[in-house]
Amino acid sequence: MSNDSNETNGARRDFLIGSFAAAALPVAASTVSTPDQGLQSQQIQIARPDGHSLHAYMARPTQARGPLPVLLLVSEIFGLHAHIADVARRFAQAGYLCIAPDLFARQGNAQAHPDAQTLIREVISKVPDAQVLGDLDACLDWALAHGGDAARVGVSGFCYGGRITWLYAAHQPKVKAGVAWYGRLLGPTTAQQPAHPIERVSQLQAPVLGLYGGQDTGIPVATVAQMQTALKGGSLAAQRSEFVLYREAPHAFFADYRPSYREADAKDAWARCLAWFKQHGV
Repeated sequence: MSNDSNETNGARRDFLIGSFAAAALPVAASTVSTPDQGLQSQQIQIARPDGHSLHAYMARPTQARGPLPVLLLVSEIFGLHAHIADVARRFAQAGYLCIAPDLFARQGNAQAHPDAQTLIREVISKVPDAQVLGDLDACLDWALAHGGDAARVGVSGFCYGGRITWLYAAHQPKVKAGVAWYGRLLGPTTAQQPAHPIERVSQLQAPVLGLYGGQDTGIPVATVAQMQTALKGGSLAAQRSEFVLYREAPHAFFADYRPSYREADAKDAWARCLAWFKQHGV
């Protein structure tokens, strides 16, 4: 039995590597830089019950009046790095109190590994979904205690964070809308990842917009079609969820710091992202 278990765990790990590795491309020179003019941006620490101090990046507009809409931003497997902080500033420029947490620190440094396979094996595969959802809850609590509006809460994430976006929209009743960027939708389960988005369609509490690439080798178009079918039989929020498929786009088409970046698709998707949140009152 132990041999079967080892083979199963290996297959699951290989699936994870295949799903996420498409994002691990050489860094490009097209990185977009968003200024912090008109913003308050800073590193914050959020105490957790297990004694862990959750590190996060926060950005918000300085001149806004009244409570701000809250946006929780979930990174790819590479963790809280410069691109994610830049996207947080983009959300802040759009009027949001945005928090991007470092969700992997308990298991290791996501930026200390030379390749995606090693990173997934040594860090990402060991991160429990329950831990991530709890940390996002803590980020939300922090935001609401620091000027965030409990009636306007959204979540968005890329790759790994795209999958978490679906799960968090099923987990947290305060979430009003989500935008998932090329997040895995189905696959083998593990003790750390006991369910995937397709298994949570009946529990979705907020509509999610999925932004996916038609040439994503890690997330086949067929799995997007499976998710679309499942959503039709899910909760009311699931039935209100939508997908936009960019036919010629690869995985990580929004990541302007990588060769996978597709400027036209990224700009269209960003506009749709902001419009989706506005449409749903976030």
